[in-house]
Amino acid sequence: MWRWVRQQLGFDPPHQSDTRTIYIANRFPLNGLYTPQKFIDNRIISSKYTVWNFVPKNLFEQFRRVANFYFLIIFLVQLMIDTPTSPITSGLPLFFVITVTAIKQGYEDWLRHNSDNEVNGAPVYVVRSGGLVKTRSKNIRVGDIVRIAKDEIFPADLVLLSSDRPDGSCHITTASLDGETNLKTHVAVPETTVLRTVANLDTLVAVIECQQPEADLYRFMGRMIITHQMEEIVRPLGPESLLLRGARLKNTKEIFGVAVYTGMETKMALNYKSKSQKRSTVEKSMNTFLIIYLIILISEAIISTILKYTWQTEEKWDEPWYNQKTEHQRNSSKILRFISDFLAFLVLYNFIIPISLYVTVEMQKFLGSFFIGWDLDLYHEESGQKAQVNTSDLNEELGQVEYVFTDKTGTLTENEMQFRECSINGIKYQEINGRLVSEGPTPDSSDGNLSYLSSFSHLNNLPHLTSSSFGTSPENETELIKEHDLFFKAVSLCHTVQISNVQTDGIGDGPWQASLAPSQLEYYASSPDEKALVEAAARIGVVFIGNYEETMEVKILGKLERYKLLHILEFDSDRRRMSVIVQAPSGEKFLFAKGAESSILPTCIGGEIEKTRIHVDEFALKGLRTLCMAYRQLTSKEYEVINRRLFEARTALQQREEKLANAFQFIEKDLILLGATAVEDRLQDKVRETIEALRMAGIKVWVLTGDKHETAVSVSLSCGHFHRTMNILELINQKSDNECAEQLRQLARRITEDHVIQHGLVVDGTSLSLALREHEKLFMDVCRNCSAVLCCRMAPLQKAKVIRLIKISPEKPITLAVGDGANDVSMIQEAHVGIGIMGKEGRQAARNSDYAIARFKFLSKLLFVHGHFYYIRIATLVQYFFYKTLYDSVYLTLYNICFTSLPILIYSLLEQHINPHVLQNKPALYRDISKNRQLSMTNFLYWTILGFSHAFIFFFGSYFLMGKDISLLGNGQMFGNWTFGSLVFTVMLITVTVKMALETHFWTWINHFVTWGSIIFYFVFSLFYGGILWPFSDSQNMYFVFFQLLSSGSVWFAIILMVVICLFLDIVKKVFDRHFHPTNTEKAQLTETNSSIKCLDSMCCFSEGETACASVGRMLERVIGRCSPTHVSRLWSASDPFYTNDRSILTLSTMDSSTC
Repeated sequence: MWRWVRQQLGFDPPHQSDTRTIYIANRFPLNGLYTPQKFIDNRIISSKYTVWNFVPKNLFEQFRRVANFYFLIIFLVQLMIDTPTSPITSGLPLFFVITVTAIKQGYEDWLRHNSDNEVNGAPVYVVRSGGLVKTRSKNIRVGDIVRIAKDEIFPADLVLLSSDRPDGSCHITTASLDGETNLKTHVAVPETTVLRTVANLDTLVAVIECQQPEADLYRFMGRMIITHQMEEIVRPLGPESLLLRGARLKNTKEIFGVAVYTGMETKMALNYKSKSQKRSTVEKSMNTFLIIYLIILISEAIISTILKYTWQTEEKWDEPWYNQKTEHQRNSSKILRFISDFLAFLVLYNFIIPISLYVTVEMQKFLGSFFIGWDLDLYHEESGQKAQVNTSDLNEELGQVEYVFTDKTGTLTENEMQFRECSINGIKYQEINGRLVSEGPTPDSSDGNLSYLSSFSHLNNLPHLTSSSFGTSPENETELIKEHDLFFKAVSLCHTVQISNVQTDGIGDGPWQASLAPSQLEYYASSPDEKALVEAAARIGVVFIGNYEETMEVKILGKLERYKLLHILEFDSDRRRMSVIVQAPSGEKFLFAKGAESSILPTCIGGEIEKTRIHVDEFALKGLRTLCMAYRQLTSKEYEVINRRLFEARTALQQREEKLANAFQFIEKDLILLGATAVEDRLQDKVRETIEALRMAGIKVWVLTGDKHETAVSVSLSCGHFHRTMNILELINQKSDNECAEQLRQLARRITEDHVIQHGLVVDGTSLSLALREHEKLFMDVCRNCSAVLCCRMAPLQKAKVIRLIKISPEKPITLAVGDGANDVSMIQEAHVGIGIMGKEGRQAARNSDYAIARFKFLSKLLFVHGHFYYIRIATLVQYFFYKTLYDSVYLTLYNICFTSLPILIYSLLEQHINPHVLQNKPALYRDISKNRQLSMTNFLYWTILGFSHAFIFFFGSYFLMGKDISLLGNGQMFGNWTFGSLVFTVMLITVTVKMALETHFWTWINHFVTWGSIIFYFVFSLFYGGILWPFSDSQNMYFVFFQLLSSGSVWFAIILMVVICLFLDIVKKVFDRHFHPTNTEKAQLTETNSSIKCLDSMCCFSEGETACASVGRMLERVIGRCSPTHVSRLWSASDPFYTNDRSILTLSTMDSSTC
């Protein structure tokens, strides 16, 4: 019974076998000889709370905070024993803090629920009871047959049953899962291929036995047992049969598949890292500071208790006439009395622990998060998307980032490839409006340096093909046309491109086909490069029509040609090239090869090799992805040898891969170089500038991608992640632990021996697994000494493991992960801060992130401006609360909640100690706040000592100035304890409020209102509270006290004197630090005097451009770097490399473009 209860609560999951049995369409056997298995539903859950667990779970998380737990104990103590203060003084603020925090976190989780509901409520079609039923995604059960149409996303992990294609195949893209944009082909088993209708599927009787869910995207083992005419047919199932949730159906009208894994058991969901509560560095520092103050509090209570008993050693003080003990007190245990007195002192002094700190921090985070969404510089106009804040608990962490881990596809790039240039027979061309434009001068070019290549076909004897078109002599014309023709034939034939089933009649009819629309012909490729090249050839007039069985059809200037596809020599990372062998309509056999220049050029014996090599280098310097094209004409005898060797290698049972590699090496030789292509993997706008800015800010950037090695390196070079002058180190294709360790040691030696050159590291997923298994320390040493690291062929959980490794390293750096696909969710959840890019492939990353932005370039402002401001604001807020942290219970309750909290809250929302444009244009200023410098122990001790010294001045200053002066009141009456306490409290409140004013750089009407208004409110409240005999109050100690206090001129003098003394020392320290030990930020503030950004947020500047400060005030403003009479206007710089104007809601002051 107990085990069943634990299973229902989720603590003890039921035992599961290693395999699961799935009855297709949930047709269970009628004989009952089977054990039913329970499977979870298809809901995806990214939220943290439910209606049932919200209260207990939220309370548990909140009472993990030191201050909340402490005040709960204090509140209980006040209820149990007789204490100097009312339980309300602890209970009311604690209830307020808990309630506000719960509302904030509940609201954020409600947004996650809404996002989940949108996904789980998506409409889908399933086959039930012989018909097609429309239902919601969350209602899909394991065993259901689901119909998916073209361009739809798979709602669960499905085993393919059939498609509209005769061979039962379909094509999908998995960009949101592994970052790869290439087209993948999946196939159904032969027996279910023919079941293309609902009626046919209703006759299917079959069972699937497969492994239990696991996170590996590329591993699936199972079998399908089909009952046909009383016979059982068993077919194996592998990864080629499994359609993963999150992938998208392409180039196929519709498919039917059976759900095998649903909901949180799908591979996509299993690659999500389990959600954990992220806590910022500032919150951890707050807990440390609270523990220190708790130790101080306990020490004070113990010392006070000891002093009390020391004082009571004399009999006359043990039981004075005005405080007689009861009989119970005389007979009680001394130990219990000591404990009771200790607890009473603990309650009396407990206000040095600022309970309102947490509620102010929560309000600051929650309200401050709206500024990110309101910032128009983070708004993407094309997509209409603004920045989103999914959790506001990490705002200040944006200012502490030391490592950025980013995905490549869809994050750094637009996920689009564009053909830009090519080199044909040693001549370089650019594509302009569907024409290839030569860079060399020709006799007929109008501007002397451009010529238009109008056709390539030597089969069409068109009159416009003249020698001047190519800048050649007539005798070379035929050869040149042939070279161009072969080049584009190679582009159109040497690939694995698929074509959608659309009408192709009329395409390619006529030269140049300026009217050719991309929508008429839709290509899907195994790599984005191939798609871009085939599309470019189609625009120029060599149009690939499609594959039909073993025939490839191409239209060249309207003339249809059919080539028989004899062999495909597949691409692999060792050869870095692919080839096809085709038979032309004339019967000639050609080998067309395509690959990286390092793999093609060494195999060439003819063609313009050196000129092409130079052109390839020029393309690469522009950040373009290059491929070389070559060919070889085969004789009948050569082809017979090649065909025999390929057959032997492909049918070998032993060492098949090695034999294939040798056969490919034998075939791909003695090539004639045709030229090279240059394709741009189109980066998102300002990616290069953003990465460079991150580097200047001291942030290390790692690229983690599932893409292949060559593609990833090319993009890293083009986006500036790798520099051309950087020494690129590689840890790839490692086969064993020993080999990996030796390679790591060699890399470490190379880095040690070369102290000048910057190093970049490239590592693939396989090698990374080996490195992390036994050689973590060595691997991390190599990585830390590299300026940039690129990890390719990464599985989603590997990305998270790399981030985890950095997080737990001795330096404990703050990490940020940014990605756009479901494959990035695990690393987004692992990093201290997760950023989701709202890209084209789903919203999984954005939903599971802490913050979501539309483009990578927005990261710079998010970190350098918002992160910087948030950190400075909350660091000052935390230290200020410990500094200002008595009296009548009403005053004790209101001190932190009303009298002093509003100024610091408004400061923490609006403060801009330096202009946002300066922060964004000078990323190096980000270094000033790294490593949690503002909340270092030195700064904490300074603020603590400042608080104690001010408290010393408050008390003893009031005591010596006013304590025994009989002339304070006109009737000769001396101050009582309540009047004396009111004086101390008044001086304290004015001092801490003016101290906040000194810390403020950015003054708006709101700051003025709450800063000076809080002082006015205190005086008004005190006069009101002390001027009425309150019927509900047990004591009237404050009656008329404040009136008496303010009636004395000496009191006013004492207040002013003590406030000036307290703040003078602080001002002197600021002046000394600014002039002798200025930070880079302070230097930037001073530099603004001579820049186009004027008068930084100073309280002494008014709309007319005139200073309204007194001469002393102006002097102080200049000293602490606020405002100078030489700059009284606020102008924006038009040379901002990121944004030309500041449209941020952060600029709240009512200024125009020329005045502040």
